[in-house]
Amino acid sequence: MDARKATIPADEISIVLQGVKLLYATKGKKVIRLELKTVQPDEATLQSLLVGPSGNLRAPALRVGNTLLVGFDAEMYSEVLLKSKQ
Repeated sequence: MDARKATIPADEISIVLQGVKLLYATKGKKVIRLELKTVQPDEATLQSLLVGPSGNLRAPALRVGNTLLVGFDAEMYSEVLLKSKQ
């Protein structure tokens, strides 16, 4: 899907999170890992992790099973993708 043509606005982020149990999001050079099945972050926290300056879902965003990756970190992608192959 081309993110420039099919954007996801901030008010629809909850739809993206349906069924997500594990969230990885980059914040600068840090990777934040949240287990959404045990931790319920507030709306402001989710917005800061998932929504970019354009007001849409940050890119890249990748869903692997019940895991959502937002932002880019090579180690994060390697870890999650390698686990998904097992």
